[in-house]
Amino acid sequence: MQRQRRWVMLVTLSIILSALVGGGCGGPAAEETTPGEPYKVAFVYVGPVGDLGWSYAHDQGRKALDELDYVETTYSELVAEGGDSERVIRDYAEQGYDMIIATSFGYMDYVMTVAAEYPEVLFEHATGYKTADNVSIYDGRGYEGWYLAGITAGRMTKSNVLGYIAPYPIPEVVRNLNAFALGARSVSPQAEVRPIWIFNWFDPPAEREAAQALLDAGADVIARESDSTEPDKLAEENGVYAIGYNAISQDVAPNAVLTAPIWDWGIYYQETVANAYQGNWETHAYWGHVSDGMLDLAPFGEMVPQAVRDEVNTVKAQIVAGELHPFTGPIEDTSGALRVPAGATLSDEELLSFAWLVTGVVGEIPE
Repeated sequence: MQRQRRWVMLVTLSIILSALVGGGCGGPAAEETTPGEPYKVAFVYVGPVGDLGWSYAHDQGRKALDELDYVETTYSELVAEGGDSERVIRDYAEQGYDMIIATSFGYMDYVMTVAAEYPEVLFEHATGYKTADNVSIYDGRGYEGWYLAGITAGRMTKSNVLGYIAPYPIPEVVRNLNAFALGARSVSPQAEVRPIWIFNWFDPPAEREAAQALLDAGADVIARESDSTEPDKLAEENGVYAIGYNAISQDVAPNAVLTAPIWDWGIYYQETVANAYQGNWETHAYWGHVSDGMLDLAPFGEMVPQAVRDEVNTVKAQIVAGELHPFTGPIEDTSGALRVPAGATLSDEELLSFAWLVTGVVGEIPE
């Protein structure tokens, strides 16, 4: 089962929801490391570190950890979400690593299995929802960045057809897709977003094929929540725009990439490892904001007018200040039914179980 498909189990999130705003879940504090000994941290990645995608972004965070003189890191890439991931995670525990960071949702049950066998090892799991005395979870509110990217795309489109390469029909992707559409339609009310679901996170041929289909449908901006830069390259080849993801990719397609929601995982990694090294780590569930610095927009491409940059930065400042939430009503779904009344805002629980599409998104969520 792929890493995010099991997000359908998020109906159980009430057991950890209160922690997702940044508070602790309890659990014993970690023992302080003996002074002089390096604190050893191992990372497990589902993709290649050179993909300029999800695994690349996390590996940049690992490199930020290497800047701490008391930390020693290593990593394994292209680790499939199944029995192989359990083998890799257990091997790091047996080697005596102090902390193991698993960066894909599909690792969750394997993390929990190994963590129960090695209570002295600390585990950090990205995007999951299960915790234990020695297991914490963390993620960022990517929808904030996607809303800002949507405003950019909405201002730059001429056809009012925006493409979106969507990996899996899970709440995380649905949430980001909806935020992108809401951002675009906040400045271009006639804009429509056409998603193509590829059922993969990193599949360059499938991503390029999906991008071509979106071009054929009239899209002049192609956004991707997938991990390869093939859609960006195709946009460059065809003289249209692209919205990247996870990393700055303007050097790949300098005339196409408008911007990209990007991550700075190093901020979180440095803090959580410092806490562990000092003996202050406790079980927690963290869902970071743009205001935390965990996520942001990549620098704008040269083709983006200053007026658009200023507008996006103004909205970003409103999000940081807590004055604007992308999912504040009125918001209707694709049938025209009012889902979020005027002045109301979707709760975290509703955001984490998102299973409907906003007006302006063309199509349905596939099974």
